[in-house]
Parts: sequence; structure tokens; C-alpha cells
Amino acid sequence: MSEHPLVELARETIKTYIKEEKIIDPPQDPTPEMKERAGVFVSLHKGGQLRGCIGTFAPTTENVAKEVIHNAIESATRDPRFQPVTEAELSDLEISVDVLTEPEPVASKKELDPTCYGCIVKAGWRKGLLLPDLPGVNTADEQIAICRRKAGIIESEPVELFRFKVRRYH
Repeated sequence: MSEHPLVELARETIKTYIKEEKIIDPPQDPTPEMKERAGVFVSLHKGGQLRGCIGTFAPTTENVAKEVIHNAIESATRDPRFQPVTEAELSDLEISVDVLTEPEPVASKKELDPTCYGCIVKAGWRKGLLLPDLPGVNTADEQIAICRRKAGIIESEPVELFRFKVRRYH
């Protein structure tokens, strides 16, 4: 089964960076998705377990291709929860790329659905984000609690809630 071009780009980025310490250029002939501007998360799994996941809430570069390149390197080498990916692990990585829609504010958790929407919890400058449709996350309350923990926001602290959708590529 062939991978989506965004996943191929992430895989080539990680392989080149780990083996040669070089950052690749975006493709000369980008796909339509690569030309868009959006926040992007690159998730790495190995043996079904999370191995790295870093992304951007909103676009920080001129297009999705550059977001993928940047976040693929970050996910493989700078996720604080994991040691950097090694060359020996490259062939074992399962990679997915999530392209985010613009986050929209919601009035209450009733407007969240963890199977359909990702969630952002914000208090002041602190933000926690959780992608949608993750195993073991079945309720809006669980989603919000995880986002609070990620951002260091205590349970009693008032927060703003946002939701977004993703296009997930494998």
C-alpha cells in the first residue's frame, strides 16, 4: 500500500535528517494539499505505541509542505517525551500527518465530540491541544482533561474551548 504524498514527505524528511543531518526542500511539484496554509501535526508510532507527535495549531510557514518538513523533524528529534528517533528505527515507524482546520471557539463541552473534533483548551497564554479520534479518548471531559494537563492548567481554572477538524493521512 502506498503512502499519501504528505506522509512520504514526512518519512523522507525524517530519514534524511537522521542519516545526513540535512533538511530537505519541499517538492518541486507539490500536491494541492502541500500548497495550502494550515496547522499540521506529524505523529510517529512504532509497534502501535506513540513514538513522537509534534505540530502547529496554526500555520507558521508559507505552506503545508514546509509545516510537514518542520514538524516531522521536531516529532522525530525534539518531542520531550521520547529520545530522538535512531537510524535503526526508521523502517519501523508508522507515520501519520494531520492537517488542521481553523480552530473555532465553542460555548461549551456539549459542542465537542472527540471522534470528530480535536480540542484546544486555552487559559491566558497556555494552550493544550488534542487531536481527534484517538484510541482511549471517548468523551469531551477526557479530551478537556488531557488538554489541561498538557498545558499545565489546573481543573478549577476557567478556560476557553476551541474545536477543529483534521484531514488525517497515513
